[in-house]
Amino acid sequence: MKKRRLLLTACLACGLTLSACAGMSREQMEDWMEGMDGSQTPAAAESGRFNFDTRRVTLNSGYEMPIYGLGTYSLHGEECTGAVTAALENGVRLFDTAHAYGNEVEIGQAIRASGVPREEIFVITKLYPDQFADPEAAIDEALEKLDLGYIDMMLLHHPGDGDAEAYRAMERYAAEGKIRSLGLSNWYIEELEDFLPQISVPPALVQNEIHPYYQENDVIPYIQALGVVVQGWYPLGGRGHTAELLGDPVISQIAAAHGKSSAQVILRWNLQKGVVVIPGSSNPDHIRENTELFDFALTDEEMAQINALDRNEKHDWY
Repeated sequence: MKKRRLLLTACLACGLTLSACAGMSREQMEDWMEGMDGSQTPAAAESGRFNFDTRRVTLNSGYEMPIYGLGTYSLHGEECTGAVTAALENGVRLFDTAHAYGNEVEIGQAIRASGVPREEIFVITKLYPDQFADPEAAIDEALEKLDLGYIDMMLLHHPGDGDAEAYRAMERYAAEGKIRSLGLSNWYIEELEDFLPQISVPPALVQNEIHPYYQENDVIPYIQALGVVVQGWYPLGGRGHTAELLGDPVISQIAAAHGKSSAQVILRWNLQKGVVVIPGSSNPDHIRENTELFDFALTDEEMAQINALDRNEKHDWY
């Protein structure tokens, strides 16, 4: 198992296609891995390193992505366009949507109307498993609905029948420049170990549920060791759980010490763990608050206190 993980790391870092790795015999794999000590390769270590000055991260695809943004799940119509507009006015340049959210049209409309140069904005969307049977049509639909010229990143929403074939279709669109970076959502260690050898272009990002009550402390370093960026959805606990998380006495005490809100402390905790955050909100005040994360830092002790809150408590089924 350890050698398999080392192999995946080396494939991603050294430019050998993952499908080529899958074609190696056990003996070839062992010969290639001989002498590797299990440490992260320089290329993998460089990819995914957060720059807190620029507030961006360089992906293994070569593109830069903001390290904080707006999640748009459940936002529709004027509420959606208003939220995206408020976010853009407050400097947000990363937006996460999906076919399943049903709001790609509104996202594109708000961005086009903003006057912000397209190249400054990074849009993520996703293919849902019920689209995997005809991925080309699904990708074309997303391009048409967003109407932004290209998609910055496309993810598979979660594992399903035909996921590798759908990903390979995304690879072809990436080769044509219609998609710039590829990724996965709701993939964990076992799923990644099965999936990665079936594809050629490594994912630039894996997006999973991550918050103080569900920390994925085994999954995050595994993904990051591959040179792949981690992004957390439900960073504030998710609907129905946010109030409890924001009211956690440990987090509240840390927030008071910094003169910050509990939400800001949680988002900063994620960033210091190397996890991109995409909190969702339609409230302009909350959207602005969720950008004010770079004028304070949590101490090692405070990070440890929040790390100790892990309950392995997942708040959605993915």
